[in-house]
Amino acid sequence: MRIELQSVSKGKGIALPTTSCAFTSGEVTRAVCETEQRPTVLGLIAAGRMKPDTGRVLLDGDDRARREIRRRTALVDAPGASDPEPNVSLGGAIAEELLYAGIPGTPLQVRRWAEQLGVGEHLATPIADVSPTVRVRVLAELATLRDDIEAIVIVSPDRHGGQPGQWWAIAQRLAERGYAVLVIAGSAADAALTNDEESNA
Repeated sequence: MRIELQSVSKGKGIALPTTSCAFTSGEVTRAVCETEQRPTVLGLIAAGRMKPDTGRVLLDGDDRARREIRRRTALVDAPGASDPEPNVSLGGAIAEELLYAGIPGTPLQVRRWAEQLGVGEHLATPIADVSPTVRVRVLAELATLRDDIEAIVIVSPDRHGGQPGQWWAIAQRLAERGYAVLVIAGSAADAALTNDEESNA
């Protein structure tokens, strides 16, 4: 599976300036996007949930497959679009994600999945106070439970603080399992990750 954004923009370049990127099954790609709104706009377009004003979005070379992209792509933690409310507990966020996956969000199921993800002790913690690594990992893992998901778009994980390398490693592990992964982050996080990659080369 390959999703390619070719010179897409939104709102006469204000909501999103001209942007191109692509992500493929088994690989993780970074897209650099700044400001509060633009990462979400880019994520919505990449996940097939918003039509760009200019440019094309292709699925395996087909530019008429936006509904198919939407069906097969999970949009994770996009501010104002798919992020949990900050006052919701981690347990509440897990229950909501389970419902999206067609799994009853009962207390029993929530505890079961929380234990499986190793976060059982944090169920009552507000999602806004959960560590960035736990937040990204839990939301991304639960998104993979939905039917037909083959691609994952993670939006602005850097806004929660923490070390970029930690959430980047989560994205890499998802790609190793065969998912096409796109991470949308700011330039500071991208620079830190690039520096780490060059140091480890």
